[in-house]
Amino acid sequence: MSQSVDDVLRSASLYSDGQRYRILKLPPNAITLAAGLVAEIGQPFCAFIVDKDEVSVIIPAGAVAAFDTRLRAASVSAETYRLITLEAVLDPVLVGLLARITDALATAGIPILTFAAYSRDHIFVPQDDFDKAILALQTLQGQRA
Repeated sequence: MSQSVDDVLRSASLYSDGQRYRILKLPPNAITLAAGLVAEIGQPFCAFIVDKDEVSVIIPAGAVAAFDTRLRAASVSAETYRLITLEAVLDPVLVGLLARITDALATAGIPILTFAAYSRDHIFVPQDDFDKAILALQTLQGQRA
């Protein structure tokens, strides 16, 4: 039996670890540096994405100062973000979940950054919009009127 978006939204809980995060942009040849940062931090949540133009890293905000000397070539977001994870194991063929989530947050005027793991979706929202984002997602889930 395949999952439906409505079933996932109804049954999933929203998780946040309470940490603040920063996004870093590094040159495209900084893969080893990014991997080293993530390995040294060694705790959830950390991620990096490599594309042809850049390496993007998301790490706890407190770690930015700890790695300051190694991040001279990095652009660091001025904005601080908070993590929201949809606590549900997602079927890789599920269609439309992110569309519903992004629509609810866009309607609330909240910018987002999304990261997908193998079986979970993670959303980052600006720290100042966190409470509003949680409320919008709870409303989407039907938990609040």
